Amino acid sequence: MRYRTLGGTGIEVSTYCLGTMMFGSVGNPDHDECGRIIRTALDRGINIVDTADMYSAGESEVIVGKALRGRRDDVVLATKVHFPMGEGRNRGGNSRRWIVRAVEESLRRLDTDWIDLYQVHRPDDRTDIEETLSALTDLVRAGKIRAFGCSTFPAEQIVEAQQVAERRALGRFRTEQPPYSLLARGIEASVLPVCQRYGIGVLVWSPLASGFLTGRYRRGWPVDLTSGRPARTPGRFDPDLPGNVAKYDAVEQLIDLAGELGRTLPELALAFTSAHPAVTATIIGPRTMDQLERLLDGATVGLDDATLDRIDAIVPPGANIYPPDGVWQPAALVDAARRRRPTGDRAAA
Repeated sequence: MRYRTLGGTGIEVSTYCLGTMMFGSVGNPDHDECGRIIRTALDRGINIVDTADMYSAGESEVIVGKALRGRRDDVVLATKVHFPMGEGRNRGGNSRRWIVRAVEESLRRLDTDWIDLYQVHRPDDRTDIEETLSALTDLVRAGKIRAFGCSTFPAEQIVEAQQVAERRALGRFRTEQPPYSLLARGIEASVLPVCQRYGIGVLVWSPLASGFLTGRYRRGWPVDLTSGRPARTPGRFDPDLPGNVAKYDAVEQLIDLAGELGRTLPELALAFTSAHPAVTATIIGPRTMDQLERLLDGATVGLDDATLDRIDAIVPPGANIYPPDGVWQPAALVDAARRRRPTGDRAAA
């Protein structure tokens, strides 16, 4: 396992980060097996574990907390806040009111006195960024968190947050966690250069493109749209949909390239994300022990310039073959009312 410094924090982390989104009711409900997966990852050299309060409604944090008993001091523990937790108002978002409450609940579930990296899971257009940074800065001063970052923020909001932090003498985002894969390279255009400019550590998620880069889905192969990932998001895997043709075509070319290198497609995919100089660590999200072992087998794989050039010819730099699932959308695009004048104004015009 290789290690890199996480942005300007001075914290050294493994280039593979263990993601735990699949631990709990959404993925693997067996707490004992999930615990074994976590401990095996630590034994193999991974020293950073990433979770979130909303993963399986808090169950993932509970699993992680149990698995880290006796090993907490050796682990860089990361979790997130933003998405709604439970019913009712003010139980989500990036307000001080919610962050201060949410961090206490995460600390309880994780059975720890501190969180190494507390991340804002998504932007919140209802909350001023100064409000969010102020709350997070106070949590650092209180010793409840060591550093904080953001996840899936667009480049312009990362820049705004850095400027507000400097102007108001607040702590700043030390990390960003964006989606990145062989099929979704959009962050290369602006997010990654911005992170490099500000010395922000980058932990990338979905390096296997939500399962599309596992090698299980290929052109001409039948796809069972009634089970597993395809059942949850059939539009992403249905080979008959025109939008998926480019994904299947790219996968075939990438499989051929991996074969020439004597590697599997997942090994090529993980080596690719690690090759970018702005990326600190790649988040892997195994659901089973077998998946973990297969992913760890490629931890030392490196790609030379000739191979990266061939990848560029298949998927151009900065291009998204598909829009990464879960990526933030600006309110100006999501809320139609923000793009339309009131009826009376339009009639007058």
